[in-house]
Amino acid sequence: MATTDDVERPGAQHWVPEGGDVDALRDAAPACRGCELWAPATQVVFSEGPADAAVMLVGEQPGDKEDLAGEPFVGPAGRVLHEALAAAGLDPEQVYVTNAVKHFRFEQRGKRRLHRTPLVTHLRACVPWLEAELAAVRPRVVVALGATAARGVLGRTVAVGKERGQVLDAGGRAVVVTAHPSSVLRLRERIEREAATAAIVDDLRVAAHVVATG
Repeated sequence: MATTDDVERPGAQHWVPEGGDVDALRDAAPACRGCELWAPATQVVFSEGPADAAVMLVGEQPGDKEDLAGEPFVGPAGRVLHEALAAAGLDPEQVYVTNAVKHFRFEQRGKRRLHRTPLVTHLRACVPWLEAELAAVRPRVVVALGATAARGVLGRTVAVGKERGQVLDAGGRAVVVTAHPSSVLRLRERIEREAATAAIVDDLRVAAHVVATG
C-alpha cells in the first residue's frame, strides 16, 4: 500500500480553466484529479458567495458535513463563522467563502470519518484553484482561517497567534489571518469559547476596515 509520500499529486493546474470566471471554475472543479483526495470524498466542495465580493474567506478544507452537502461552512464551524461575521459588521451573504483544499481529507473509524489535516503537498496541488479564484474575484482583502489556510494563501508557515489581526501583504493583496472557527468548538468552557469568538470578531473587523478604507 502506498504511503502518503508515494502518492502522485500532479496538481490542479491540468483542470483549472485558464482565465475562467467563478462559474467556470465551479463547473470544472468536479473533474479535478490533482491529488488523491477526490477518490474517497463524496464530492468536491468549491465555494459560495458573490463573484465580485470584497472579502474572500479561505478555510482549510471541507469537513464531514460540508463534504456531504457540497457547500463550505455549513456545519457547526460555519455557524460560528456566520455569527462572527455579523458581529464584525460583515454580511455573511456578501463574502466569498472557499477552502485551500477542495476535498475532505479524513480517516475512516467504523462509521465515523475523522478529520485529518491536509499535507503541504495537498495544499500545493490545490493552490491553482485558489490562485484562479483570487484572479476571478479580485477581493480587497483575504481572510485566512487558521494556519493551514494561511499557508495556502501566503505560501509560507504562519503562526496564527503571532500574526493574526494584522494586515499582511501577499503580492500587493491585503491578507488578514485569524483562527479557524472550529477551534472555538474544541474549547470546553463557555468563557473560553466567548473569548475565542470575540478574538475572531476583532480580526474580522480589521478586514472590514480594509474594505471600508480601501
